[in-house]
Amino acid sequence: MRKTDNGRSIGAKCAASSGIDPAEIKRDFPIFERKIHGHRLVYLDNAATTQKPEQVLAALNSYYRYHNANVHRGLHTLAEEATLAYELTRKKVAEFIGARAPEEIVFTRNATEAINLVAYSWGRANIGPGDRLVVTQMEHHANLVPWIVLAERTGAELKYIPIDGNGELDLETLPKLLTPNTKLVAVTQMSNVLGTINPVRQIGQLARQTGALLLVDGAQAVPHLPVDVADIDADFYVFSAHKMLGPTGVGILYAKFSLLESMEPYNLGGEMISRVSFESVEWNQPPHKFEAGTPDIAGVVAFAAALDYLKRLGLEAVRDHEIELTEYTLNRLSELKHIKVFGPTDPTRRGAAISFVDDKIHPHDLASVLDSRGVAIRAGHHCAQPLTNLLGQISTARASLYIYNDREDVDELVEGLIAARRFFGYV
Repeated sequence: MRKTDNGRSIGAKCAASSGIDPAEIKRDFPIFERKIHGHRLVYLDNAATTQKPEQVLAALNSYYRYHNANVHRGLHTLAEEATLAYELTRKKVAEFIGARAPEEIVFTRNATEAINLVAYSWGRANIGPGDRLVVTQMEHHANLVPWIVLAERTGAELKYIPIDGNGELDLETLPKLLTPNTKLVAVTQMSNVLGTINPVRQIGQLARQTGALLLVDGAQAVPHLPVDVADIDADFYVFSAHKMLGPTGVGILYAKFSLLESMEPYNLGGEMISRVSFESVEWNQPPHKFEAGTPDIAGVVAFAAALDYLKRLGLEAVRDHEIELTEYTLNRLSELKHIKVFGPTDPTRRGAAISFVDDKIHPHDLASVLDSRGVAIRAGHHCAQPLTNLLGQISTARASLYIYNDREDVDELVEGLIAARRFFGYV
């Protein structure tokens, strides 16, 4: 059995060291009973969205069958039950990421909306001509476009932390980018293209030396590794439920309470007010002043079941499983000389989103051939077009792994890539 540089064995069962048994976990996910074009489903598009276990589906069903009512607005039994369940999820989210209080958790539709909330409510009040925003070259559009637009509209300048040849941030450039006029550093904790895990705590410490705030896009991190926002000392931290076994349509904004108190809401209407007259409005207290209208109550309530599921597994075990499986995947892909993989080669420095290209076959064609064999991957620029262009590509293929994936899934991916070469006559 081969050994890697960090002493991990290639070919050993994931469950042996991590405690994660993908075969057992798969039984909790009804979708894996499906056949795709006559083949078992090999789902490797987890960076886009994860599948949902029976526990989450049951929670959705139970809410609509037995507890359906609007939250915070009624005194009858159903309304009180719905409100209690909704606020219990807020408490569980706070505990899951190490927030100091549930009041620091704002529910949004997704991580994208959470970032836009910060850009609008905090950014427009605090960013002006001559100010500086710093982001990285590896950002998802969700953590890039709002800052481009904010800079354009306010006269601020936008600067980028570059990436090196290994797909990691060149942090030696950061002190030069941080000036007294720098107001915000926005960075992904884990790249959805390169898989790179960024040292966000270190970045935040450097930012604070000039008084800048830190916003972290944790959409790819929170599902895969332990996150403690207090330890990171993030001012803002965002992620989405659907990338961590939860329903779509639920996003989370964590922000320090003092910031939430100072920020004006950008979505106005019911629930987010404490008093309205024909002449004036007084806002509700955080987090409710940022949650206008009827939210996705069922989605939020069911998200609690996803958090419970991941908590039972343990994020440390999830991370160990993914390190081992990522290492196996990188080694298998390295056997294919026509495949180029992007991002760090050390599995302990990256997540399980693995982007690659074939030297002859377009990523879309690879995805189509793989789909015909029941293997689901992503092809495109992955909502990170500037980064994809920086890599010298128009698009890449991406296989992203999660708790229910195993070595057999990776082997199916590799066999599919070989089959694509045969199909297009390159073998």
